[in-house]
Amino acid sequence: MNEILVIIGRLSESFMLNCKLFILTLLFALPLGMLIAFGSMSRFRPLQWLTRTFVWIIRGTPLMLQLIIIFYGPGLLNMPFSWPSGQSGRFVAATVAFVINYACYFSEIYRGGIESIPVGQYEAGQVLGMTKKQIFFHVTLLQVIKRIVPPIGNEVITLVKDTSLARIIANKEIIMMAGEYSNKGLIWPLFATGIYFLVFVGILTILLNWVEKKLSYFRV
Repeated sequence: MNEILVIIGRLSESFMLNCKLFILTLLFALPLGMLIAFGSMSRFRPLQWLTRTFVWIIRGTPLMLQLIIIFYGPGLLNMPFSWPSGQSGRFVAATVAFVINYACYFSEIYRGGIESIPVGQYEAGQVLGMTKKQIFFHVTLLQVIKRIVPPIGNEVITLVKDTSLARIIANKEIIMMAGEYSNKGLIWPLFATGIYFLVFVGILTILLNWVEKKLSYFRV
């Protein structure tokens, strides 16, 4: 019994790394995605082309490959930059990779939401004497938020599970920890990791459903 409690304790401790990676990714990727979206919609063609090419590359290559390149790339290319040593450096590299990857996905959701607003609403705002800033915040933004919540929610839930990929650069998240026990002949810790993810995703699903209901007063 004591051994089971010790294993559960170590699994829980490792799952905190998944949670930290999840929170930091959302914290930085959501606003960064908005900046990338504005870049991809820019009327300045070189910026638009550069931004959309970058998004295409990130969305078109596996996150696992991006993790490997971002962590090992500076050393292999003899760059003057290097990640901090030890586990902290591996975690920082994983966070950077996740933020860049998810910011690109979020940017496309933002862009789709903004471009889905009928042009007539912008024209109506201009007729009323509103500035572009006023039209965006008072006419466009509420509708965009309402429309992007479901796809953003899907990406958020996917992010929870994707945090397990951090193990590819030796971040000791929960599945990597469970794998150490499976190598010793204990298989149940590996299956137990599913419970952690199911509970976390369940909580997020309830929260996202609550947000959607709160926004349901605004019909689009």
